[in-house]
Amino acid sequence: MAVSECLISVLDFNAPEFLVVGIVALLVIGPKDLPRALRFLGKWVGRARGVARQFRTGVDTMIRESELADMEKQWAAENERIMRDHPPTASLPAPQPLLEAGQPFGGAEPVMVEQPMVRAAEEPAPEPAPVKPRAPRRKAPSTGDTLEAPKPRKPRAKAES
Repeated sequence: MAVSECLISVLDFNAPEFLVVGIVALLVIGPKDLPRALRFLGKWVGRARGVARQFRTGVDTMIRESELADMEKQWAAENERIMRDHPPTASLPAPQPLLEAGQPFGGAEPVMVEQPMVRAAEEPAPEPAPVKPRAPRRKAPSTGDTLEAPKPRKPRAKAES
């Protein structure tokens, strides 16, 4: 958005009014000091917008907090109504122990789901596969201070199918 469009939208001028104000400002201030005056005006318009933005966010925060307080009051009233309509019952009985005293598994034998695998101790561990030695990397030839063009590569021959 251009500066003129910003000023038009901020000050709510239409085009002919803005043109009249511009001509009067050019005649009164002069062409030499007009850019400095417009910069000064833009700085103050920016500050005014900042103050308006802070005011708006402050009001929005206060509105949000009051709405939250109202909702908390409604939730408390609804909770009180529900508790009044449905009073809490006696507490649940204590859980009974599953194991009887003196019997390790409640009288039942433990059930094994799967038999463990037993490996013989004499089995040798598998030998790792031999590692191929890598070919050493070729270093790029140093060009020093000279600028040489890279050597062209030969095109590969296409395999016939």
